[in-house]
Amino acid sequence: MQPTIFTPLKPAMCIGSLLAAILLLPTFGCNTPAPQDPQPNAAEKNSTPDESASSENTDASNQAPRSSATPGEILGNPAYQAFCYGGYRQGTRDEQPTVEQIMQDLQILHAMNVRIVRTYNSGQFEHASTLLKAIRQLKSADPEFEMYVMLGAWINCDGAWTDERNHQAGDVEGNKAEIDAAVRLANEYPDIVKVIAVGNEAMVHWATQYYVAPSIILKWVNHLQDLKANDKLPADIWITSSDNYESWGGGETVYRTADLESLIKAVDYVSLHTYPFHETHYDPE
Repeated sequence: MQPTIFTPLKPAMCIGSLLAAILLLPTFGCNTPAPQDPQPNAAEKNSTPDESASSENTDASNQAPRSSATPGEILGNPAYQAFCYGGYRQGTRDEQPTVEQIMQDLQILHAMNVRIVRTYNSGQFEHASTLLKAIRQLKSADPEFEMYVMLGAWINCDGAWTDERNHQAGDVEGNKAEIDAAVRLANEYPDIVKVIAVGNEAMVHWATQYYVAPSIILKWVNHLQDLKANDKLPADIWITSSDNYESWGGGETVYRTADLESLIKAVDYVSLHTYPFHETHYDPE
């Protein structure tokens, strides 16, 4: 095993365990997204995306000054408890929560000393943008209210959720839309969005319906880092991918590829998921 697999790249604790070992309340949870409508079956190219793919982006330099904590101050800090958040009231994403409903949830979370919430997607549903609107309204009403977001960009393979899955290629249209949405929201809410996570358990092979090769995640991470380097994303936002310990190199040797090592070097920190009960269920030893 290459030692770089487990070498942290930043002096912040990987927060996957905080975000995976979650209290399950009726309104909150860590739900795997339901199968989605099939996307066009086009192979995702391995070249760096054209920056025109983020044509909706607002130049980060035009945003208001950010007087908020940095990712380095948040991650690994026990004062900033984390929570995976989905504010769905009816057990379905067909009915999106309102700003008022999310504000109620956030006030409960804030009272529990939660200060950062994580989403799974940015553009597939209205949830992420509604969440950010709710946080901004709460912050405007009470300057002492503090809440940040780890914004997920859902990544699918080509043919995800169908019988014609190609795990070596990405869903071009859907993945591009997610990345574009994440960039737009990060630029619109630079005081709130502190991390963009490319994919949620999108490389681990037990995500049979949608997992992709590390090269797909690497391409989009590099794209976001390029935007950041060119002032098209806030300079203090961190880029990562949220995935299981197996796919970060702790599993079978099939995971330990050159693309994975490049990905570990490309992210700002490793967001690693581990589930003590779930993992021991499948691996008793």
